[in-house]
Amino acid sequence: MSADVGTRDTMGSGTGSGPLAVTMGEPAGIGGEILLKAWQAASANDLHPFFAIDAPARLQSIADRLELPVVVREISAPDEAHGCFNTALPVLPLTLPRDVKAGHLDPANAPAVLSSIKRAVDLIQTGEASGLVTNPIHKKNLYAAGFAHPGHTEYLAQLAGSDKPAVMMLACPGLKVIPVTIHLALKDAIVSLSEDAILHAGRTTAEALVCDFGIATPRLAVAGLNPHAGEDGAMGREEIEIIQPAVERLAQEGIDITGPLPADTLFHADARRRYDAVLCMYHDQALIPLKTIDFDRGVNVTLGLPFVRTSPDHGTALGIAGSGEARPDSMIAALQMAGAMVASRSTSSL
Repeated sequence: MSADVGTRDTMGSGTGSGPLAVTMGEPAGIGGEILLKAWQAASANDLHPFFAIDAPARLQSIADRLELPVVVREISAPDEAHGCFNTALPVLPLTLPRDVKAGHLDPANAPAVLSSIKRAVDLIQTGEASGLVTNPIHKKNLYAAGFAHPGHTEYLAQLAGSDKPAVMMLACPGLKVIPVTIHLALKDAIVSLSEDAILHAGRTTAEALVCDFGIATPRLAVAGLNPHAGEDGAMGREEIEIIQPAVERLAQEGIDITGPLPADTLFHADARRRYDAVLCMYHDQALIPLKTIDFDRGVNVTLGLPFVRTSPDHGTALGIAGSGEARPDSMIAALQMAGAMVASRSTSSL
C-alpha cells in the first residue's frame, strides 16, 4: 500500500539516542489500530521516533482494512527506525502462532505478547531503545498461558531485576496520582495498607518527579483512606495509626508532603494547584478523579524502574476492536510522556 504520508521530524521531543520501543499488547484488541493512528499524528504531536515489536503483516492488514494511509516497514534493528520513521512505521518483526481475529482472544498468541515485552526490555537494557511504551494486555488471556504476575507493572519490575516493587502512577494534564495499593479487592487493599508501602510510594514518587519530570522540589499530597480522613478516629484509625506516621517520616526525610487529607476535597481545580502528585490509598481513589478529569489522555507510568515505561491508561477494548472507532489520544499521550521522560533523565544525568 502506498500513500502520501508527508514527513516526520525524526528528532522528536526526546534527547535519548535510541527510538522508543512499543510492544504489541493483546493482538485481538485495539493496540494495533491506536499505534497506527499515533504514527499518523507523530509530526503534529512532536513524538520521539518509535518502533513497534509486532507482526508487520498484521499491522499492515489493519491499516489496509481501516483505510489508514500508513506504510509498515520491517526493520532488523532499532537504529534503523530513525532512517524510515519519516515515511513508514518501523516494525521489528515478531511471529504470531495463529492469525488474529479482532475482538476474539486466543491463548495460543499469549506467549508472543510476553515475548514482545521481554524483547523491548532487552533492547532498552542494551541501549538500543531509549524507553518503553506498552500496548494494553489482556491479563486473563495471559494467565491461561501461565503468566504469574498481577499485571504489566510487576512483570516489568522482574524483567528489570528490581529488588523493590515498582510504583504505578497515572497521569493526565493537571493531575498525577499514585495508588499505594493497586489490583486488590477493596477489603484486601484496606488490610494490606501499611506504613512501609506508603513510605516506598512516597520516596519513589518524589525521586521520579525530580528525575523523570524535572520538578526540582516536588510537592506531595496524601489522601486519607476513610471519609473525612477518619475525622480524628471517629470513622477509622488507619489515618492515625498508618498514614500519618508515614507522612511525618517522609517529611523528616526532606520531602514536601501534606496529609492525610479528605479525598472528597482533594481533586477540585484549586486543590490540584497545591501539589504535584497525590498518594492515594487504593485503586479507584486514584483512577476515578483522573479518568473524570481527562478520560482520553490518561497515561500509566511505572516509577522506580531503571528505564522509562509508559502505557495508555485503558484496556484492550475488545468490543470495538477492528471497527476503526478506537481513539489514539492516550497512546499519543503515552508516547509524548515517554519522550519527555527520556529527555528529563538524560538532562538529570549530565
